[in-house]
Amino acid sequence: MGRSGDKDILTTIKGLMKEEHALRDTPGALSSVERGRMKEVEEALDQCWDLLRQRRAREEFGRDPDEAEARSVAEVENYRQ
Repeated sequence: MGRSGDKDILTTIKGLMKEEHALRDTPGALSSVERGRMKEVEEALDQCWDLLRQRRAREEFGRDPDEAEARSVAEVENYRQ
């Protein structure tokens, strides 16, 4: 997949960011459902960015970027950046 895989991930990221911004722009406090969705969106964004970094690192070092795999939310959320 290579670069086309990166484009797919970036398309997903853009969609999630749009949804995140819409939630943040909601007037007043978020409902419990909206807060739950915000958490899901933030976690999905973290996973997508992690997958994109993995793919780019694999490609940089001559490895197949398509072998990168999405990691669990727990694993991604525990990284220190």
